[in-house]
Amino acid sequence: MKPIQEIYPLLNTPRNVVVTMHQKPDPDAMGSALALAGVLAQLGHEVTVISPTNWPDFLKWMPGSKAVIDFEATREKANIALEKAEWLFCLDFNALYRTKHMAAKLAELNCIKILIDHHEQPETEAFDYGISLTAKSSTSEMVYDFIKASGNEHLINEEVAACLYAGIIGDTGSFRFPATSPDVHEMVAVLKRKGLKHAIIHENLYDNFLEDRLRFIGHVLLHRMEIFYEYNAALISIPKSDLLKFNIRTGDTEGLVNYPLTIQGIKLAGLVIDRDEERKWSFRSKGNVDVNTFARKYFNGGGHFNASGGRSSDSLQTTMQLFKKAIKENASQLQ
Repeated sequence: MKPIQEIYPLLNTPRNVVVTMHQKPDPDAMGSALALAGVLAQLGHEVTVISPTNWPDFLKWMPGSKAVIDFEATREKANIALEKAEWLFCLDFNALYRTKHMAAKLAELNCIKILIDHHEQPETEAFDYGISLTAKSSTSEMVYDFIKASGNEHLINEEVAACLYAGIIGDTGSFRFPATSPDVHEMVAVLKRKGLKHAIIHENLYDNFLEDRLRFIGHVLLHRMEIFYEYNAALISIPKSDLLKFNIRTGDTEGLVNYPLTIQGIKLAGLVIDRDEERKWSFRSKGNVDVNTFARKYFNGGGHFNASGGRSSDSLQTTMQLFKKAIKENASQLQ
């Protein structure tokens, strides 16, 4: 993978470009993709944004989101765009498998593939150019750096700024996580000077749900959360029946894994959801508890030091038992 700086001189030559992200995109994935697409379009490129799957309703306010193609829902249309692509920007994922059913198609493309990501252990051999910086708060911060370093900061308008800001607050927990560096706050100051209306974005992301979700959260915290004080750990397990009972939609479980970390002494929280094809895990931690290694070792996953994900083909009960075994095996780190 060559340094991403080598493509800066090539940005002024219009091309067919596709920008994509990981499956079930969060604010950072969608925000970074739409922000980059907005700048590339101003440079004269023909830009298509493709998501591997659907995305939450609370992201549909983002400028440009109506034009995003859902690969799973409209595969033929997405494949046409991918086959025309001269450049493929891959944002907020470190390996092709994180694009789910789109991975095989991406692997066979002969276009130039460019990575911008902040997750650990990137699949560098899959990309022609790229940058991977785990210390960065978000891919949106990295896209901002890319725009600025390539000499195109003047193209950050209010719409691009809104997308970048959404990604930043999504991945920093509204600036509470350790990766929130001085550079992040300086970036936000620049975006504010460009017309960013931050309060509206917070409302769009966090005050934009249905009643069912709030009742679902109450049910989960009361009936589906286990606390293991001897290991400073917590587990939330959600059976499929709960998803159906409360009409849970894509994005409704976002942030749920963080709730146990508000309990005194809890250093590790795990959330497992019983999906149709597999059990999906999310992990969050505090301090020196490495959930990236934890997820890779036990749950076929990975991500960041304090925020990671995983998956399991085992039943819900079996994968829950594995979590309980894993925290015992890591008792010394957790205590």
